[in-house]
Amino acid sequence: MLNSDRNRMKLNSDKWFSEVYPDDGCALSLELSEKLYEEQTPWQKLEVYQTTKFGNLMLLDGCVMLTGRDNFIYHEMMTHPALCMHSAPKKVLIIGGGDCGCLREVLKHPIVKNVHQVDLDERVTWASEKYFPELCESNNDPRAILSFTDGVVFIEQAAGNSYDVIIVDSVDPVGQAARLYSEEFYRACYSSLSENGILVAQSESPLFHRDLIKSMQTRMADAGFNDVTTLFFPQCTYPSGWWSASMAFKGSKPLNYRTVDFNTEYYNNDIHLAAQAVPQFLR
Repeated sequence: MLNSDRNRMKLNSDKWFSEVYPDDGCALSLELSEKLYEEQTPWQKLEVYQTTKFGNLMLLDGCVMLTGRDNFIYHEMMTHPALCMHSAPKKVLIIGGGDCGCLREVLKHPIVKNVHQVDLDERVTWASEKYFPELCESNNDPRAILSFTDGVVFIEQAAGNSYDVIIVDSVDPVGQAARLYSEEFYRACYSSLSENGILVAQSESPLFHRDLIKSMQTRMADAGFNDVTTLFFPQCTYPSGWWSASMAFKGSKPLNYRTVDFNTEYYNNDIHLAAQAVPQFLR
């Protein structure tokens, strides 16, 4: 039997989870060893599995949210570039981010005075504390505030000059989450940011979702932001294995940035610069 035949047989077994991307004719598969948890929360289906090579796996409505093996890339790139480009990021808001990985990374910056994380589904944070405790090691930091409510309503009611950096760690733009990609939402973020404030939002795959990235950039600009850029980075368990985060600047895009003086697994000075290089097909 050829090796390819063996692999096909293995992929068709019950030991594998597959997330299919029908619009792009491909799928991601991860080998499972055990189901750890399943729950239908008031908002979504939450599942946690143990995999053979990628640590624990969290799914929301059947889509990969994170794995123990590669989540550090996403969390570091969603936080450190923006925080390092702001001269004094003392007040930070995270909308979404219920797994608390971004919260942990933000709190590595000593200059940060307080971080408010607002996520709709408290059960995601509960599951992260139980099955991804390494992501939640800073949840009890006195600078951290965790609220479980609607992030769109929260930012619409926020006072002006409330935050220096806003991080939108959201799921895909479907259902309730679609509001997090609207011009109205970006306008609310703009209003609540301090002078020279920075907004960063996950913006899906450059290969699969080019139109979304361009629409986000346009909506951010239309909402009043002075400059917009997109960061690109690998994320092997997300669609296409290539991901992005789009940043909007209330003032001018900073030419300089602070360097980190703590340990990271992916982010460094070279990555900070390289991630801003724009592929030709996105120009």
